[in-house]
Amino acid sequence: MPDHYRQTRFLLGVTDPRKAPPDSGIEIALAGRSNAGKSSALNVITGQRALARISKAPGRTREINFFAIADDRRLIDLPGYGYAKVSQNIQRRWQQGLTRYLEQRRSLRGLVLLMDCRHPLRESDRQILRWAHAAQLPVHVVLTKSDKLARGPGRATLMQVDKQLTGLHPQASVQLFSALKRDGLDELHAVLDDWFGFDPGN
Repeated sequence: MPDHYRQTRFLLGVTDPRKAPPDSGIEIALAGRSNAGKSSALNVITGQRALARISKAPGRTREINFFAIADDRRLIDLPGYGYAKVSQNIQRRWQQGLTRYLEQRRSLRGLVLLMDCRHPLRESDRQILRWAHAAQLPVHVVLTKSDKLARGPGRATLMQVDKQLTGLHPQASVQLFSALKRDGLDELHAVLDDWFGFDPGN
C-alpha cells in the first residue's frame, strides 16, 4: 500500500460543482452505476475502512465528494447513476451536477469507471465511455466484485469487456477487482500513480 493513499482525507461534498475546491492540481474521479462498489473501492484504495460511507442501499452517495491525497491531488467520489428509487427531480439535479463537473473541471485528468462484473457495460456506462472518448479523457474500467465469479467466467468477462471497449473508448484499459479480497489492488494503484504522477511504489 503506497503511503500517499493512506494519508487521504475527506475535504467536502457538494451538489453544485461551483462550490467545489479550487480547480487546480490533479483530480481522478470514481464513477459508476449505483451499487457498483465505488465507496468500497475508495476505502480499499486508501487503506481506510471508513473513509467513504458504505450502504447496502443504492444511491447513498448524493454529492460529489472530494478527498485530498497530497500535493494538490484529489480523488473524487461521484454520485452513482442509473438508480431509479429517487424522485425525478433529484435524479435531474444529480445528473446536472455530474455533467457540469465532468465537462467543466479542468483538473480532471482521468476517470475510474466501476462496473459490477456480473452486469458490465449497461447503456449508462456506454454513454460515459463515449463521452470520455470524445473529450479525450483517459478511462480505466474496474470490474468490481470479481470474487462473485469463478476464475474462468471472470477472465471471460474481462476479455469480452476489453473487446467491446474498442468501439466505445479504444484507449480505455480494464481490469478485474475485488474490494473484499483486495484482488487487483496493485494494478489499480499503478494506474492511479501514473495519472497522479507519483513514483511507483512510494
